[in-house]
Amino acid sequence: MVSVSAGDTIRLLIADDQALVRGALGALLELEPDLTVVGMAADGAEAVRLAGELRPDVCLMDIQMPGMDGVEATRRIRQASAGTRVLVVTTFARPGYLRSALDAGASGFIVKDTPAEELAEAVRRVRSGLRVLDPVLAADSLFDGANPLSDREREVLRLAADGRSAAAIASEVFLSAGTVRNHLSAAIGKTGAANRAQAVRIAQDKGWI
Repeated sequence: MVSVSAGDTIRLLIADDQALVRGALGALLELEPDLTVVGMAADGAEAVRLAGELRPDVCLMDIQMPGMDGVEATRRIRQASAGTRVLVVTTFARPGYLRSALDAGASGFIVKDTPAEELAEAVRRVRSGLRVLDPVLAADSLFDGANPLSDREREVLRLAADGRSAAAIASEVFLSAGTVRNHLSAAIGKTGAANRAQAVRIAQDKGWI
């Protein structure tokens, strides 16, 4: 167990789009004598703003949130408030998310069903400069390899997820329909899928988009 000096309180920011989850995490962590919640955010943009204002020691970050997701929010928080460490706490146990979060500067990645005492200890370890990773996800990420998709391929796949045509995607990302089709074809090849719908499912399952 990581020890904390007497009087050294760890200040926390909790970012999650579900109010019930935010409240539950906050209530559990406030039971620890050395942890205090100084702010809560309902999305990534609010998390970045509050991190800049409050300068918390640790931000507990969800991955999938409306607008700015947890990965981009992690990147921006680390740029704007270098003293704030980010611990991703998510329902989505996908190796691709783990890699993306670490690349963005997260210090830890655990799932939401982690017992309360282990979560509190993870916060302390992250605050002390250590890295905390879900062991199963860490092993899976080694076998799955890095995300093979380019930024553009991820973008067009995300937009294709709701069935949009190449022309509709093209108008949104300011590319030609032919270029969009090329990106989709490349994504299909890299995921080993038979078509774009299957490519979307594979990429989502692995946390690549």
